[in-house]
Amino acid sequence: MSLKESSVVYSDWFELYRMDVHATGDILNNTKRPLSERFRALFMLKNAGNDDAVREIARCFVDVSDLLNHELAYCLGQMRNQTAIPKLTEILENCKLAPILRHEAAEALGAIGSKESLPVLKKYTTDSVQEVAETCELAVAQIQWLHNDQLQQEEGTLHSNPFSSVDPAPAGSAQVTNTETLRRVLVDETQPLFERYRAMFSLRNLNSAAAALCLAEGLKCGDSALFRHEVAYVLGQMQNDAVVPRLSECLSNREENCMVRHECAEALGSIASDDCVDILRQFLNDKDEVVRESCEVALDMYKHETSGDLNYEVNIET
Repeated sequence: MSLKESSVVYSDWFELYRMDVHATGDILNNTKRPLSERFRALFMLKNAGNDDAVREIARCFVDVSDLLNHELAYCLGQMRNQTAIPKLTEILENCKLAPILRHEAAEALGAIGSKESLPVLKKYTTDSVQEVAETCELAVAQIQWLHNDQLQQEEGTLHSNPFSSVDPAPAGSAQVTNTETLRRVLVDETQPLFERYRAMFSLRNLNSAAAALCLAEGLKCGDSALFRHEVAYVLGQMQNDAVVPRLSECLSNREENCMVRHECAEALGSIASDDCVDILRQFLNDKDEVVRESCEVALDMYKHETSGDLNYEVNIET
């Protein structure tokens, strides 16, 4: 499973029901706990999905860790609980916050998919931070698509998503399965970003080595760091080790946007092959805090992936 989709896997769903949401929230909000444990607590709350879990996640804003902050927003979007809309809107509108957090708040609003978020998202499509503006543009297109029944009927069946994520754009038509056709749309910088994202998710859903290698070409598209970071994210979802060299190269490029580098680190942790470990360890002391912390959490995920333990959770009694 990918780092962002790390879930508490319960063999008995009654255990999830019994989870002490508030105690788990206390771990999430405890800055003295290791970051990896706080991430595990966050994923537990995401799985709970109820209003109390939303409130426990929301009270963690704004943490000293921008990486954790952005992951909080991501999880609120994945939960698709409208209780989170006011907090996410507040974060998007606070231009003093880190772009990585504001972008994730906008993406989360798009994932929740409520029409009530359209005015604020449209407002920030002209934000001075390119990554925020582009995310708002995508979120607007996503919400409009979600509420356009006629368009969805005309498009027919889409590529089915074998992953558990709520994506910032729908995949394209299931009738288009040629990887080269999809690759051309993916890397065409004259195409609307929303259409390139749709090609991206179509390739991901094909879930083949050929599709992964096509996607990896998107890491070299120079027009949008937001786009490159999403490419790295879907490569992490696919967990195909054919793209490890491409992800390693991108992580190693200190001139690359930190959003992209951090997502490459998370993807390497998700792929969790032995050759991912050395590259992640090299950047545990990176000058960029988001990259450093991403490598730390990615190595924790690697340890989990190779342990055979089905439960990615934290002990709330310690």
